[in-house]
Amino acid sequence: MARSLLEEGEGVPSLRPLWMLMPYLWPKGRPDLRARVVVAMVCLVAAIAATGAFPLFMGRVTNLLAEQPPATIALGIAFGWIGAYVVARILMQAMAQLRDGIFAKVQYHALREVGVKTFAHLHSLSLRFHLERKTGGLSRVIERGTKGIDTLLSFAIFSIFPTLFLLIVFSVEMFLTLSFSIMVVTLAMVGLYVWFTFAITRWRIQFRRDMNLSDQDANTKAVDSLLNYETVKYFNAEKHETVRFDRSMEKYANASIQSQTSLSILNTGQAAIIAVGMGLVMVLVAMGIQKGHYTVGDFATANAILLQLYVPLNLLGTVYREITQALVDMDSMFRLLNRPQEVTDQPGAPALAVSGGEIRFENVVFSYEPSRTILKGISFTVPAGKTVAIVGPSGAGKSTISRILYRFYDISSGRVVIDGQDIREVAQASLRASIGIVPQDTVLFNDTVRYNIGYGRIGASDDEIEEAARLAQIDKFIRDLPNGYQAQVGERGLKLSGGEKQRVAIARTILKNPPILLLDEATSALDTHTEREIQSALNEVSKNRTTLVIAHRLSTVVDADEILVLEKGEIVERGRHDDLIAKKGAYAAMWDKQRAAQEAREKIKEIEADPDVNPAAAHVAEVS
Repeated sequence: MARSLLEEGEGVPSLRPLWMLMPYLWPKGRPDLRARVVVAMVCLVAAIAATGAFPLFMGRVTNLLAEQPPATIALGIAFGWIGAYVVARILMQAMAQLRDGIFAKVQYHALREVGVKTFAHLHSLSLRFHLERKTGGLSRVIERGTKGIDTLLSFAIFSIFPTLFLLIVFSVEMFLTLSFSIMVVTLAMVGLYVWFTFAITRWRIQFRRDMNLSDQDANTKAVDSLLNYETVKYFNAEKHETVRFDRSMEKYANASIQSQTSLSILNTGQAAIIAVGMGLVMVLVAMGIQKGHYTVGDFATANAILLQLYVPLNLLGTVYREITQALVDMDSMFRLLNRPQEVTDQPGAPALAVSGGEIRFENVVFSYEPSRTILKGISFTVPAGKTVAIVGPSGAGKSTISRILYRFYDISSGRVVIDGQDIREVAQASLRASIGIVPQDTVLFNDTVRYNIGYGRIGASDDEIEEAARLAQIDKFIRDLPNGYQAQVGERGLKLSGGEKQRVAIARTILKNPPILLLDEATSALDTHTEREIQSALNEVSKNRTTLVIAHRLSTVVDADEILVLEKGEIVERGRHDDLIAKKGAYAAMWDKQRAAQEAREKIKEIEADPDVNPAAAHVAEVS
């Protein structure tokens, strides 16, 4: 919740997002868009001028028609002023529509640029940020932020600013046609209206923030629950998930009720101020007519001015509310956009030049948090074209090594070097382009099999994708699917088995064709039979490549050129498989334990396969 509050901001929304938006409305290198801004402003001024002329035309017509009966010449002049009134109204609407049409390209260009920039920036943030964030809530912040830009540009530029200009124009008209005192009363009414509107709307902002947070929380829970659909079913937790979602929606409903109640207070107060203000002005003008200071036409002019003012002022509450909400939403998105990158390239960082692909960790120290050191000065080398495996218990720091190699995090001290180049001194894009990975948990996009394999090298031809699938030994399986390579894999690849997903990951890496290969517990989640098939494909992929294997099952690394045993962030043993077994140390103990477990599993299978065996024997064997 603390993180959400930080991103939602506190107190009255500032105008910072508006200033941050300005460069997108006056973009460099786009004279066409700048010209549209200028033309739109001209149309805006023309519409304001036409609107300001209405009351004057109405007053002239009323004075001419006040004679009983009107003279013929007066009637003709009145028709002329009526014609001017009609033209002014047409111009007001035409200029407003022309303004909106011309500015639309600028508006949606800005919206697109900010949205795309935010999306790209999120991909540049560290793994730490994405592990801490919740995807559902994050998407909600971006969605509301882009919608806020649309709202702000629509309302701020074409509602607030025209209203301010109209207020100036009408004030001048009242001063010239009526009196200073009537102008002051009108301005006082407007001032009171604006103050009341802003005060109540600022009070209402807290309800909007509560709505945002509860909406974000509800969406996060919904996305998380649906992504984990199978887990929900495994534990009969549908009711639990529904209750969690309902609690979030209840908070959203309560905040919405408070928001609606406060809106009723706002609307009632606004109507009262407008009614009293208009009544005072009408009384003053009527008294002036009695004293001979004003004409009936002046009364019509004052009434028309107040009516013209009432329309934008009546909209002001809604506009201000929408703008403040938009500023709150935009501020949340701009906070994301301005969030600093944890891992950055040095200025002018060169691309990584891979000749052989030798990897060296030199006294590497790393911690996710200062209080807990994960890697404690480890050093090792993966020679070019060789295979080095890292094994050890869970929590030893094995997967951390892969994240460091990809430079998802920067190390505390020491160096990671590829072919003599410190990975902190080269461009991250070139580093990651040189490494291919087959992870433990392969997550696929909810798209076709072809798309997921082709992700290894965007733009690869169909023949190249199918050749990669053949090398990964999955081509036959794909062709047997109802839609072949166009078959959908489902959310996170749930339509495929673990082994099938791993083969897709292998095919993707083959297509990428990197000089360095990282196998991060690529078979630990598979059964023994599937593991052997996948291992065969992995052996083919790793030929003539510098390969770093992070493994839990020792049977997958017996052929490695060197095996490193990692415990509590330190390398406690290193050597080839046979040498480590002979040492009878940590590696040998892990080997014996895993081999015993495998033999027990095979024994259970033999017992279960024998129809004459006592069912209890299987249980005994399993316990033993």
